[in-house]
Amino acid sequence: MVDPEHLICPAEDIFDRAAMAEAMAQAEAAHEGDHVALRREMVQVLREAQTRGREAIAAALGTHPLEAVAATASYSWLTDCLILTVLDLATRVLHPLPNPTEAERIAVTAVGGYGRGEMAPESDVDLLFLTPYKITPWAESVIESMLYMLWDLRLKVGHSSRTIPDCIRLAREDFTIRTALLENRFLAGEASLSEKLNKTLRKDLFKGTEREFIEAKLSEREARHIKQGNQRYMVEPNVKEGKGGLRDLQSLFWIAKYIYQVDDTAELVRLGVFTEEEYSTFAKAHNFLWAVRCHLHLATKRPNDQLSFDMQVEVAERMGYVDIAGRRAVEHFMQEYFRHATVVGDLTRIFLTKLEAQHVKSAPLLERLFSRKKKLKPGYKEVHGRLAIERPTSFLKDRLNLLRLYEEGLRTGMLIHPDAMRLVTANLHLIDDEMRNDPEAQKLFLDLMLKHGNPERALRRMNELGVLSAFIPEFEPIVAMMQFNMYHHYTVDEHIIQCISQLAQIEREELVEELPVASTILKEGVNRRVLYVALLLHDIGKGREEDHSMLGAQIARKVAPRLGLKPAEVDTVEWLIRYHLLMSDMAQKRDIADPRTVRDFAKAVQTKERLDLLCVLTVCDIRGVGPDTWNNWKASLIRALYRQTRRAMEGGLEALNREQRGSEAKRNLREALSDWDSRDLKVETARHYPPYWQGLHVTAHEVFARLLRELEEDEIAIDLAVDEDRDATRACFALADHPGIFSRLAGALALVGANVVDARTYTSKDGFATAAFWIQDAEGRPYEAARLPRLRQMIHKTLKGEVVAGEAIKDRDKIKKRERAFRVPTHITFDNDGSEIYTIIEVDTRDRPGLLYDLTRTLANNNVYINSAVIATYGEQVVDTFYVKDMFGLKFYSEAKQKSLEKKLRDAITQGAERATA
Repeated sequence: MVDPEHLICPAEDIFDRAAMAEAMAQAEAAHEGDHVALRREMVQVLREAQTRGREAIAAALGTHPLEAVAATASYSWLTDCLILTVLDLATRVLHPLPNPTEAERIAVTAVGGYGRGEMAPESDVDLLFLTPYKITPWAESVIESMLYMLWDLRLKVGHSSRTIPDCIRLAREDFTIRTALLENRFLAGEASLSEKLNKTLRKDLFKGTEREFIEAKLSEREARHIKQGNQRYMVEPNVKEGKGGLRDLQSLFWIAKYIYQVDDTAELVRLGVFTEEEYSTFAKAHNFLWAVRCHLHLATKRPNDQLSFDMQVEVAERMGYVDIAGRRAVEHFMQEYFRHATVVGDLTRIFLTKLEAQHVKSAPLLERLFSRKKKLKPGYKEVHGRLAIERPTSFLKDRLNLLRLYEEGLRTGMLIHPDAMRLVTANLHLIDDEMRNDPEAQKLFLDLMLKHGNPERALRRMNELGVLSAFIPEFEPIVAMMQFNMYHHYTVDEHIIQCISQLAQIEREELVEELPVASTILKEGVNRRVLYVALLLHDIGKGREEDHSMLGAQIARKVAPRLGLKPAEVDTVEWLIRYHLLMSDMAQKRDIADPRTVRDFAKAVQTKERLDLLCVLTVCDIRGVGPDTWNNWKASLIRALYRQTRRAMEGGLEALNREQRGSEAKRNLREALSDWDSRDLKVETARHYPPYWQGLHVTAHEVFARLLRELEEDEIAIDLAVDEDRDATRACFALADHPGIFSRLAGALALVGANVVDARTYTSKDGFATAAFWIQDAEGRPYEAARLPRLRQMIHKTLKGEVVAGEAIKDRDKIKKRERAFRVPTHITFDNDGSEIYTIIEVDTRDRPGLLYDLTRTLANNNVYINSAVIATYGEQVVDTFYVKDMFGLKFYSEAKQKSLEKKLRDAITQGAERATA
């Protein structure tokens, strides 16, 4: 049994064995001869004991939330006690056998995680019933009675009944069975059978198959990582199966046990595999990950290992984390989680290196693939295809070698040997202020980013080993820092490395078709030192209460000179970081068709050099957020803003004149409608006000011209088409104008589950409304052609009043449970300077399906005319920007009106949020 000395609370509190023996004796006396009644009563007694025991362990873990090793042992011990009691009842009372034959013997053995003595609250119970020969009727009866009682206790029992030859045969064919048997632990019954099994496993199966087992476990690990996303920094990690999770630690233990026959990973220190410090790190990571898993099981009351957003908040609270310095408890918790996950990866590398050194593990795949390599510089050697250090003492005499190692790795394309990594980690203290200010060290560091074409490789490894934080101490707080939202897919440090990887790909001309503007900018030439340093530092101010752009710019003013940048370059880096969100915000939160937007942006940027640098930085920043964040929609917005701003800078800001753009638009329409007679063309070009001509492309003007031609007052004309340049479906509506038209359209689109990403509406001089909405489906893609008829039908019904959007939308306007943990404060601003003729109302709040409808209905009810809406979504956060006028066609200058409108919008948001979470 599990040692009762190492439990989380007194053994008697978990399972009182003496009391159970007495209860069993009383039950036997009360139900003598009636086995059905006896079994029923004993199951009830055991269930009560099981409940008490589980409550005792959970309470102790609540008081000592990090005592995970003791908690897992306690759950195993409780399970041991239940199984032994059930076995005793089955063999002694239900199926007694006074004189068993040689064949009528049985050993009950725990296998898998339960065999290891590590159980989470909802772990499965894996049992092996070992018999000497083919199973006898007596053994079958005992096993059946035991299983029924265990199932009655609601234990999830996985079981097998085998002989020793069966075990060997099946384990030879299946590595999962072999791994489970590797961890077998004798519980009760015939001990000699269990001993014989272990001797046979060692002699006939394990011996001589070490390499085979290791390769199988490593292949299994690789497949598991790929399935889980192959990223250590997945925002909703799987504690058990994910990269850097418990299964990775268990794989190390399995391999160690298979090769070295150890029963405890602590023995790996004696064998020289780990240092004392490395084993201590292993133990801390092991304990932390088990703590997370136990709390996760207790919180969900099921065997759930996925650390979803809502569970992250709950587990952080259970483990005692609190809000500190502007960051939520959950963010502190997840930062520690990711740091432990990184450690697991480091320990795996160290362990596998030892196996390679003993030739137990095959040479790395890279070594087998590439036999010809670049010649190594003096002081380095190749070991199993990896870059190693010849003489550690000589290497450490020049501390700049701590950076040169990475340079040599990039130059040769070789992976760094884990022994070299260990040497670096043990000597981080050599990276001090003197080294940071050494011009040669600064050049070495910058060259790692600028010279070799794949800087992310060096930066990621430097970050994992602590070199990056040692050389730039300001970087340390953002290492493994999680941003608790649905927008960012990576931790802050990994996001930065992803951004630099994107920049390197553009420079390698791998993204010319996807990113023509950014690719051209880099081909024409920019200051690469400025761009790489700005990307490296752009989010360095995150995690504090201050604005991270402002704080980051201040930090960059200190760090950039330490990286060898000249004063003018430092100024540009500081400006880029201070305004690194400007282009993204202008493109996604403002109407680029409004000349004032481009004019204001051009004034802020001032020079073409800054425009070029900011454009590339913005593209890399958005693409570095996650694999699906960048799309044609964002690309078209950034591209349009860049081209218009560059044109304005080169041709003067008067090139943005409204009248000039209106004349061009009308000329383009005449060319597109060359088949129309001049009289109809004149009617069409005269019926619209100036904003209509500046706000839409000629393709939309052409669609509206055809929709409006001979349109009756009671008709609704709809045109739906895929706008491939923007990854959206463009929905054009033409109908008689009336108050609240924008809101009714938004409601109709919300009912069909459409996400509006951009919208604008105009009133013609002859009383018609023309509205263009760009919409996407739930996956952020344009609607397929097959879905458009239903879309059109539902919109018609809503606009004609056959469906009341306000009522119908209630059932659809729900926030998913796992997404309710996010806090998104609501900010509402009124801007009368960003547009010449409209007030811009910006609503920054929590996204949900019916939000746009609620906001536009509130504006309509307060006689606010909406000309256009720009919608920018960042995970669970949305920024809805409305260009509006009052009923007299004027801006909202009155502070009292602004405050009244803000209150009504806030009320609509609050009421809608309550409905969505009900």
